[in-house]
Amino acid sequence: MAIVVGIVGVYVVLTVVLWATQEKITFPAPRAALPDPTSSLGYGEKVELLMQDGTRLVGWYLAAEGGEGRRGAAKTPAMLWFYGNGETIGAIWPIIRDFRPRNAALLVLDYPGYGASGGRTSEAGIYEAGDLAFDALVKRADVDPRRVYVYGRSLGSAVATHVAATHDVAGLILESPFTSATSMAKRHYRIFPRFIVRLRLDNLDRIKRIRCPILIFHGTSDMLVPMTMGREVAAAAAGPVEFVMIEGAGHNDTYDMGGRAYRDKLASFVK
Repeated sequence: MAIVVGIVGVYVVLTVVLWATQEKITFPAPRAALPDPTSSLGYGEKVELLMQDGTRLVGWYLAAEGGEGRRGAAKTPAMLWFYGNGETIGAIWPIIRDFRPRNAALLVLDYPGYGASGGRTSEAGIYEAGDLAFDALVKRADVDPRRVYVYGRSLGSAVATHVAATHDVAGLILESPFTSATSMAKRHYRIFPRFIVRLRLDNLDRIKRIRCPILIFHGTSDMLVPMTMGREVAAAAAGPVEFVMIEGAGHNDTYDMGGRAYRDKLASFVK
């Protein structure tokens, strides 16, 4: 009996700990300095946006290739880039450099609490950051507001579907999208009750309201977010969708495994 009581006690304690720390688990919020884009890439500018509570968010704006400084040039398409939960601009800038569509401008922000941005990370906070990024991008003089594409990887897929569901976007690109926070908890913490999950991060619900063209990448060997979740998201999409499998890729090596084919597919989607 003492053993049973002890096991139950440990289970209850772990349940409470998971309930209390789920934001920290979901949003590890690594810190990193914001690199200077002109030093890293040879072009671009730092941007700063303010949330309603005064939190300062920082990021990069990169003009379309050949578009910077051309007076009277035609407006270009643009992309919002929302990265995964363990990333920062300081960590992934070489990926942005190598995989961004050259014909499109790009805006990427560090989420609240991430990288060099201030504040504390929350689900509402990352959505507000996405809205601010969209509003800032469409106001750019060199950007065609009718041709804004949204890209989200892993955790960033939730921000991307939020923006695509609440704004007029030309296309949505998702990499390794999960269905919802509840489904992820069920997969990775199945012995604990689902009612303790306070986060929603519900891609499956939002994708049903998104009617723009959608491109989804998913690694066939992804053990963190299984490809079956990506297929569920694709099947629920209200608009036209293309699902691209990256053979042999796990959750964090999709760029390496996808290589040139990944880059070319992304570029062809952003018209």
